[in-house]
Amino acid sequence: MSASPAPAWVNLHELAEHARTRLTPAAWAYFSGAAADGHTLAANRADWDALRLWPRVLRPLTDSDTAIELAGQRWAHPIGLAPVAFQRWAHPDGEMGSALAAAAQGAGLVLSSQSSVAVEHVARAMCEPGAGPLWFQLYWQRERAHTLALVQRAEAAGCQALVLTVDAPVQGVRDAERRAGFQRPPGVSAVHLADFPSPQADLPTLLAQAPTWDEVTWLAAHTRLPLWLKGVLHPDDARQAAATGAVAGLIVSNHGGRVLDTTVSTAWALPRVVDATALPVLVDGGIRRGTDVVKALALGARAVLVGRPQVEALAVNGALGVAQMLRLLRDEFAAALALCGCRHPAEVSRALLA
Repeated sequence: MSASPAPAWVNLHELAEHARTRLTPAAWAYFSGAAADGHTLAANRADWDALRLWPRVLRPLTDSDTAIELAGQRWAHPIGLAPVAFQRWAHPDGEMGSALAAAAQGAGLVLSSQSSVAVEHVARAMCEPGAGPLWFQLYWQRERAHTLALVQRAEAAGCQALVLTVDAPVQGVRDAERRAGFQRPPGVSAVHLADFPSPQADLPTLLAQAPTWDEVTWLAAHTRLPLWLKGVLHPDDARQAAATGAVAGLIVSNHGGRVLDTTVSTAWALPRVVDATALPVLVDGGIRRGTDVVKALALGARAVLVGRPQVEALAVNGALGVAQMLRLLRDEFAAALALCGCRHPAEVSRALLA
């Protein structure tokens, strides 16, 4: 029997509806769920919608281009894939499918340290001409030696930056996961962590092992890769990151609303972080339209990352689904850019926001 055709979808909201039918209830609860009552998850989306564009007209639009320069590299567009763990739970190709799609669409990819496909395999997919950069996301491990082993593995694989997640020293309270029962299927695991001892689950131990600014400085001193911090929402933390001299950039993120509910949205936090530091800033959380990308750039982000749409597209149609999702978002962004009177992302400024 031939495989059924992938369902049609024309935007990322419809994509999510189709993905829900392709995932088991437990997988859907994990990938789509939020902390507690989901206020932050909802705010991430609502606050992008609440921003109003104030376009200019009769601007020259010849030689338009979506490309940007970031971290010394040309990106075909300011849209990348955020780190999402255990992607083989959504589709057998897992992170390899996302990597193939990212390479085909010139998108950057931040690979989770909890990836279900090894970084070495993903790196080979991201070596195609025109592919965006491959960055490696880290959770701080119980032993510094284990963290360093992950860093060295990422370096050897050819990753171009490290992304330390700093907003989740403990897991958030996720009702949907608890209700569905969080149990991954056989064969889906965090392959990079297989050789490390299982982490202690009690709260006092987890808190004692949580990283501080000392660990950030130590980590930067033990890698040749630029170090980004993911999960920064407060301008004081942005200033402190810059003051260390160890941080290459920041990612404004609230973990997709999956850690601390009622946290401020990323759209709200973004301009405050940008105004606090000269470090380059990326943002994730709630990006679903090309107009959202324009708004993020107007608020000072250099690029955006998408998480849930990535794994939803993977669940619906594997690598092709992720490529379609990226292409759709890029095309929407290009149209919104032109309709705002801008030829290039560099021409976007806060003057475009009402």
